[in-house]
Parts: sequence; structure tokens; C-alpha cells
Amino acid sequence: MPPTEMRRKLFSHDKPDIIYAIGDVHGCFDLLQALQQKILADAAQQHGSKWIVMLGDYVDRGPKSSAVIDELLKPMTGDIERFCLAGNHEESMLDFLNNPRRDHLWLEFGGVETLRSYGISEIPADMAQLRALLQQHIPTSHISFISSLPSLLAVPGYCFVHAGVLNGVPLQRQQDKHLLWIRPKEQTVPAADNLFLTVHGHTPVRSVALADNRLNVDTGAFMTRRLSAVKITRGGDVTVMHAE
Repeated sequence: MPPTEMRRKLFSHDKPDIIYAIGDVHGCFDLLQALQQKILADAAQQHGSKWIVMLGDYVDRGPKSSAVIDELLKPMTGDIERFCLAGNHEESMLDFLNNPRRDHLWLEFGGVETLRSYGISEIPADMAQLRALLQQHIPTSHISFISSLPSLLAVPGYCFVHAGVLNGVPLQRQQDKHLLWIRPKEQTVPAADNLFLTVHGHTPVRSVALADNRLNVDTGAFMTRRLSAVKITRGGDVTVMHAE
């Protein structure tokens, strides 16, 4: 079960001149490196303030989850700031680390690949051995990073989140179980007075898709070998970027 303590939500009364939002990485470290290089090259040609917003799901399924977390822990180069949001896979990994056992659901949807990226190839049945193995191989800095990830970032006109928002509920009162887990089919079409665009990942699509005031940036990198991002300017122009 998800923890009862809610994650932080980030709100800004102003927005940067450019925001680059990156979809679900899922352990595809090479694609993240390639896409970041494209973004940094583009940002170097732009004036004003620039952010990178990571939309969650850095671990599981792909081969190099630990390397992805290492990368996200490093400071960005240049004049660009990076914000990392929580995904449901980080939440599930954290739950496993707090309650490790061989029948944990996390191991069925990517956890085995993540543990392998930390050098854990076999999961012992003995709980004490399993806990010792996790403590030995998974850095506390990685656990702290995953634990501290906020669940939402909102600026005027845009809400960045892993999965989506529950329409009709103020952003300050949105619950993590929706922000990290909701699917588009569970969301009603937003009302006409919904004055922001929700930028999210979580539900893979063939290509970056705009529907019902939602911009989905998850193009299933671990399956398709295509990691996507959107570049959003202060004026509202949106450009899609890829690493393949």
C-alpha cells in the first residue's frame, strides 16, 4: 500500500521562459543521456530561464535504473534547472525497500530488472538476508532521492505530474494515489474553466498526444526505444523532441 504521508507539491506563481518535460525513462540510461544532450544543445541557443521537468518512472523494466538515478542526482550543467517528480514505480520501489519480500508486486512489473541494475541477481527467501543485501547494494542517497520526490509541479497555465489529476479537485488537495496512478479513462473531460494543461506520462502512447486538456509524453521508451520530451515556451508553443 502507498504510504499515508503525502508527497510535497511544488507551486510557482511565475513560469520560466522554457520548460522541457521528459517522459518515463524506465531504466533507459542511454536514451536519457542522448535526450538531455539534445535539450542542453537547444537550451544553449535560447535566452531566458529554462527548466527540465522529469515526469517520473525512472526505474524498472529497462536495464540501467541505478545509472538513471545516479544521473538525476548530479547537478545540471549550464543555466538550466531540473525538477524530478515521483512516479508510481518509484513509489512501488520505496514500498518494497520498506517491506522487502519475495512476493512483493513490485518484482512483477520491473523490480527484478531494477535490483539487477544494483548488482542483486537473486532474491533470498530469508528476510534478514534480503534486507542486508538491499542495504549493501542500494545507496542511501538513492533511497533519499526517491523518498523526497514531489508529486506535482504547477506553474501558471500548466500542471506537471506523473499520471494525471482528478478533475474538479483543487491541485493543493490532489492525492498521491491519483497523481501517481490514475489512468486517462478514469478522468472525466475537464470543465471549461479548467485553466491549465496537464503534462504527464504513465500511460504509454505511440507518439506524444494532446487530448482532453492533457499532454501525454510517455512513448514507452523501454519497449519502443523512443524517449520523448516536449519543449514549452512562455508563449505556449509546444515542440516535441525525441531520443531513439
